[in-house]
Amino acid sequence: MSVHSAQLTHHWVGWVSLVVFCIAYLVVMAEEFTQLRKSKPVIFASGIIWGLVGGYSVMHGQAEAAESALRHNILEYAELMLFLLVAMTYINAMEERGVFDALRAWLIRKGFGLRKLFWLTGFLAFFISPVADNLTTALLMCAVVLAVGGNNPRFVVPSCVNIVVGANAGGAFSPFGDITTLMVWQKGIVEFWTFFRLFVPALVNFLVPALFMHFAVPDALPTVADERVRMKPGARRILLLFLATIVTAVSFHNFLGLPPMVGMMTGLAYLQFFGYFLKNRARRRRANGEYGDPVPFDVFQRIAHAEWDTLLFFYGVVLCVGGLGYIGYLALASEVMYGHWSATLANTVVGLLSSVVDNIPVMYAVLSMHPDMPTGQWLLVTLTAGVGGSLLSIGSAAGVALMGQARGVYTFFSHLRWTPAIALGYAASIFVHLWLDAHFF
Repeated sequence: MSVHSAQLTHHWVGWVSLVVFCIAYLVVMAEEFTQLRKSKPVIFASGIIWGLVGGYSVMHGQAEAAESALRHNILEYAELMLFLLVAMTYINAMEERGVFDALRAWLIRKGFGLRKLFWLTGFLAFFISPVADNLTTALLMCAVVLAVGGNNPRFVVPSCVNIVVGANAGGAFSPFGDITTLMVWQKGIVEFWTFFRLFVPALVNFLVPALFMHFAVPDALPTVADERVRMKPGARRILLLFLATIVTAVSFHNFLGLPPMVGMMTGLAYLQFFGYFLKNRARRRRANGEYGDPVPFDVFQRIAHAEWDTLLFFYGVVLCVGGLGYIGYLALASEVMYGHWSATLANTVVGLLSSVVDNIPVMYAVLSMHPDMPTGQWLLVTLTAGVGGSLLSIGSAAGVALMGQARGVYTFFSHLRWTPAIALGYAASIFVHLWLDAHFF
């Protein structure tokens, strides 16, 4: 924080910056209605905020301090962006090779009853999201639900709610499962294996509302379609390469003390070399008149199909929150939340905030405040920021995406009906964590 930060919070520069950020975030929250991608308002707001900060700093002889703070924010963003870019590229590669379509077809073909499918899609969302992102996981499971019972809202609504809760809870106990856990891990605040202490609390968070919703799902058999999907060549090997990439990233961080991003970028090279092999093999087969891929695998197309809106949204958030931190607002918030409240109450409120405001800026703000907390409290805020978004359908990317995919059936208010059960799971997960991991506090 700069020398003049305390003055800036009461200066018109600080007030205007805060108003600009709030307006930008209101526009982000209205994305469902305006169809304006969420990255646009926050990138614009970040430029205005740092422009105001830069102008003030130049006038008061602090240009170097402002530049140094901004460069620090950009470095933090670059590490996370490159990590996420590799993960998204692998997920896109698996999607292009038909891995997720094959899983969806298999689930539909098995002819499970509606209640069994409710539990199966929920558990798969919980266990896939620690590796894949919760958005991809939720969309995949929702596709299964809609294919089996798309004309039955009594099945679709609780199943979609269950998928959102499961995907968010599953991402909370893995360093790779959510951007919030990734930020905490890359900061070096919590060790890689320590995150898995949250497995049981996250499971409780998923199971409690699922038990309530179970009785609302019709006990019936759906009409089964005999759909079969054949994965493209190399699909299973890309899965193995993704696991090898994760091992590389963890090893670089744990044993070499290097940012996990370096390991992930090394893992991207695995995929690039394998993509070269697939492309050459397809070319040779076509030259010999044999069957080959109609569209050969191209790793750069997979990179191009990454969630660039999410990556650029993250850029805007990091710079906006970093600018407000430089001004001094995060220090004020930290003094109130972690100075006057207990850490447990403050971290519980962080989770409630993430049901309305995206958990990325909330967690980045907490990391920027860097309150002096034991590991147990850092695990708690990681848990609450991850699962708190399940309380409302707009609280997570998974919920927003499913409202679009199951438009008119799974809505904000149909999700709100189950918010009391989800809140019970939220409270239960906190109590279980406080009980199981008491020695971390």
